[in-house]
Amino acid sequence: MTLMRRTLLALAAAAALTPAALRAKDAGGAPIKIGEINHFKRLAAFAEPYRKGIELAVSEINAQGGVLGRPLEFVFRDDQGDPAEAVRIAEELMTRDGAVMLTGSILSNVGLAISSFAAEKHYVYLASEPLADTLVWGSGNPYTFRLRTSTWVQAALLAEKAAATDAVRYATIAPNYAYGTEAVEAFKANLTRLKPEVEFVAEQWPPLFKIDAGAEVQALERAKPDAIYNVTFGTDLAKLVREGTDRGLFDGRDVYGLLTGEPEYLEPLGDEAPEGWFVTGFPWYGFAEGTPGRTFVDAYEAATSETPKNGSLVGYLTALSVAAALERAGSTETEAIRQAFEGLDIPETPVGPLHYREIDNQSTLGAFTGTTALNDAGEGVMVDWEYKDPAPYMPTDAQIREMRPAE
Repeated sequence: MTLMRRTLLALAAAAALTPAALRAKDAGGAPIKIGEINHFKRLAAFAEPYRKGIELAVSEINAQGGVLGRPLEFVFRDDQGDPAEAVRIAEELMTRDGAVMLTGSILSNVGLAISSFAAEKHYVYLASEPLADTLVWGSGNPYTFRLRTSTWVQAALLAEKAAATDAVRYATIAPNYAYGTEAVEAFKANLTRLKPEVEFVAEQWPPLFKIDAGAEVQALERAKPDAIYNVTFGTDLAKLVREGTDRGLFDGRDVYGLLTGEPEYLEPLGDEAPEGWFVTGFPWYGFAEGTPGRTFVDAYEAATSETPKNGSLVGYLTALSVAAALERAGSTETEAIRQAFEGLDIPETPVGPLHYREIDNQSTLGAFTGTTALNDAGEGVMVDWEYKDPAPYMPTDAQIREMRPAE
């Protein structure tokens, strides 16, 4: 019986117990506190499933005796998407609330602020979700580790697909902040390397969550691209899809969507979801019975009465990573935790083994790619999907050493 199946059975057996009773039953001593900082109100579509993924993993971990013989506890704080507020909360969590390390953040500008603060104060920070690669490369530091698949890798996966087509003229649209700019740079670099004759005929940079979709669609159409690379998400994506569909922007054009296949962004589109886009995402509904992925989905649905989102998986892996690092460290001291994260291996997760690379503190979490379609219920899904190992798409070790500051 696999570890995940054992934990699922343990969770079911303890379902009638309150969280406090569960901790008292299965793990003794004062809890080990982790400071989780995120935008739970501002980006609830991702952050709430993320929180539930953490809570599921913590319930499983504590049902098996906790970590180092103590219960694991995440202290959740909302930074309202404000970098300064996130830094203030980080200091409180570590000095007042007794957290032994920090996790979280979705927006890259917030993650970068916490990372800089962690480096200054020598606090360990697991950047669960921020996608800007400068977190582990250009602004990398010994105290910051990143779980989420790099933007470079996800853009490279889309560029590989694009390079195999006849399209030459490309337009891009991305939110105007660190994640968006890096996502466009990565796609352009990878596609140009694979197909040197490509041209980028338009770049649109709407402010995050303030897109004027009509104006953006007009600008893209005027450029007459063969294909479009889209990095918008959330409400910006919904507005772009609706306006672009109404005006025929996507007709006869290949579209590549970073994050578009993630359920938190695709499902709200309902029957307006685009068809035929090549995207990255999380096709939880396609996992076969008996696989670790299906075990995770079943456990999540049993615990929350909801279907999982990509945030659910990221949250679950965040808690697994923290628990594994603490066990390896054998201590809650900062330097022991930091050293434990370097080269950390997690043999079993819903998507296979996970490793934190010593060269850049980046995890080896891969990405799902596939094509968008409408299922029989008129819902947006990914079809013909596959899970891709990031290793072949990463920059070389020499390139990473050149980008990353000397430690």
